[in-house]
Amino acid sequence: MAILSKIRDRSMFLILIVGLALFAFVLNPSSIQRFFSASKTNEVGEVNGEVIGREDFASQVENYRSRYGSRVSQMQAVNAVWNSTVSEKIFQNQLEEAGIVVGEKDIWDAMVAMPEIQKSPLFKNKAGLFDEDKLKEYVATLEDDAKAGNTQGWANWLNTEKQIKQNLERQAYTTLVGAGLGASLKEAERDYVFSNQSLSGNYVFMPYSNIADSLVTVTKKEILNYVKENPNTFKPEATRSIQYLKFDIVPSVADEEAVKAEVASYINDKEEYSNAAKSIIKINGLKNATKYEDFLVENKSDVLVDNSYKYQNQVSKEVSDAVFSGKVGDVFGPYKENGLYKISKLVEVIQIPDSVKSSHIIVPYKGATRSTSIKTPEEAKKTADSIYNLVKNSDTKFKEIADKVNSDGTKGKGGSIGWVTKNQAFSASFDKDFAKFIFKNKTGSIKVVKTAFGYHVIKINEQTKLNKAVKLVTFARSIEPSEDTENLIFQKAETAASKLVDGNKIDEVAKADGYKVQSAVNLKVLSENVPGLGAQRQIVTWSYKPEREISNSKRFDINIGDKRGYAVVVLTGRTSADEISLNTSIIAKVRPLLMNKKKAALLKDKVKGNTLVEIAKNATTAVRTANSVSLSSPLISGVGNEPAVAGAMSTLTLNKVSSVIEGTKGLFVVEVTKRENPIKLDNYNGFRNNISKKLQGRSYQLYQVLQDNADIKDYRAKFF
Repeated sequence: MAILSKIRDRSMFLILIVGLALFAFVLNPSSIQRFFSASKTNEVGEVNGEVIGREDFASQVENYRSRYGSRVSQMQAVNAVWNSTVSEKIFQNQLEEAGIVVGEKDIWDAMVAMPEIQKSPLFKNKAGLFDEDKLKEYVATLEDDAKAGNTQGWANWLNTEKQIKQNLERQAYTTLVGAGLGASLKEAERDYVFSNQSLSGNYVFMPYSNIADSLVTVTKKEILNYVKENPNTFKPEATRSIQYLKFDIVPSVADEEAVKAEVASYINDKEEYSNAAKSIIKINGLKNATKYEDFLVENKSDVLVDNSYKYQNQVSKEVSDAVFSGKVGDVFGPYKENGLYKISKLVEVIQIPDSVKSSHIIVPYKGATRSTSIKTPEEAKKTADSIYNLVKNSDTKFKEIADKVNSDGTKGKGGSIGWVTKNQAFSASFDKDFAKFIFKNKTGSIKVVKTAFGYHVIKINEQTKLNKAVKLVTFARSIEPSEDTENLIFQKAETAASKLVDGNKIDEVAKADGYKVQSAVNLKVLSENVPGLGAQRQIVTWSYKPEREISNSKRFDINIGDKRGYAVVVLTGRTSADEISLNTSIIAKVRPLLMNKKKAALLKDKVKGNTLVEIAKNATTAVRTANSVSLSSPLISGVGNEPAVAGAMSTLTLNKVSSVIEGTKGLFVVEVTKRENPIKLDNYNGFRNNISKKLQGRSYQLYQVLQDNADIKDYRAKFF
């Protein structure tokens, strides 16, 4: 009984033990380890020990993407929110320590002062002046809408308030730090002397270029050692490298011929059985069609009606000669253009200018586009006719009335809309009735024209030379890969992938089947783009999986723009965050430095003698002169900027030959003959102020310094 009693007392403990035993039975040891370290599963990162929660972070990313839509990718949104969050948390600690507090009134005052708020018509009274009460009403309405379920506007407002608060806090902090930056009078005096001290002397210069590159060898091991010795300059990062085979899903020759034949079938009339009519019906082809918009829609054309007029150089080269020698009603094609097969019918031939300069007076009416008028169409027409009678014979009167009547951008310009090209006029964004009048009538013509915006009195001021143009109606079908083609390409990709799984090398597979191997090296853990494939975050994520090993492979579905395909990928290299990896940019930066070091060692063997003349003779060069060198302008005549040489000249004993100085472009041996200090000043306040301003002007570097010294842990790659 005692044993049973103890079991009852410890029943929860036993349940836990049994549960863990079952858990261990179905999971491997690494799963158990992950279970006990699950505290990190909801963390996107940490800043100075403060957690960035996954749920809140993901919500901010979604809000960011909803604001910017398709203009940003998933990873661009993730990076933007991360940078903002890290910045906020880094400054938060500093603000607390500095005791900086921004109140609600500070935020409101900054909000009210914003030009966007001041100029918005939403917040103006009848006199056209900004009304703060209207802004308060607007905010209250947003809050009420949020309570009713429409939260987007209120969320945007709160986000704006948050950004304003952050800006005010950081401005206050930066100002506070800037106020503490300054210089002493002694520093100012030293700066004055260094900047104005004039150094002159003689030197022997032995350029590194005297040693041929072929005589110096720099190994990767030496570059790697240099990188390890300079950890602040070359911070190690985890990387992955891959090779891949790319399979684009593109139409075959047979697919193109099938589309071409289909498009050709729409030229002439044809008969088809109609299930609706239960009989054979006649279907008009493009040649006999008259309702062109209906024809294109009903037959599912991949281009719609184009009302523009085209010169010969604007028509496809395949048919342009035939079109411009043809007659109205002729159909041309099928012809291939921009991934489409097309047939085009010539419906109009016209002599038309390329550009027209015109003016107008507009009388809008109720219901017209962008109109606030209360006039009926009949009243507007009557007004426009009256204006026409007043201005038809007087350019001065036209301009005068246009400036009084017009409410658009032509007000104050005499009604002039300036030059409009043919392509602009017959585009979807321009009124077709306005365009038709100014391009189909002569210079000087004036008339009342009804458009979607109201009644216009339009006058044609100038036109360019007339040229022959045509209007075409075009039926088109995109050249797309057939299902058989897609299946064939999929099989090729799958076959290549299976060969890699079987142990074949990617180069062997490519050589056997005629494919091209492409590479992407040093992909970072948060990379989104893969060279040659574009935005393929899925591939980068796959390559960083903990279980991934070198030579692992996988087939991926990819989209590059509007093109689909497959990529068969092999992991070929990886480095950890603690492991230094050499890439082309690091090699390109370090190799010249090490080469110059080795060249310097070879050149030093030629430095023999006690005087510059002797050294120059042994090095088969000449003694040169350098005048007016200073630390602020370390220019050595005939060589260029050499800060190390100028620095040495400022401290060398006069008229004494220096030891070898390794400069930027070569070796130097210097003898300073004159060092002229500037005259002493009674007061160095001006120089002290300049130093202080320079220091304060670098306050923009403040955040970077804070970030470099912060303890930041980034786990984003686990979730995105």
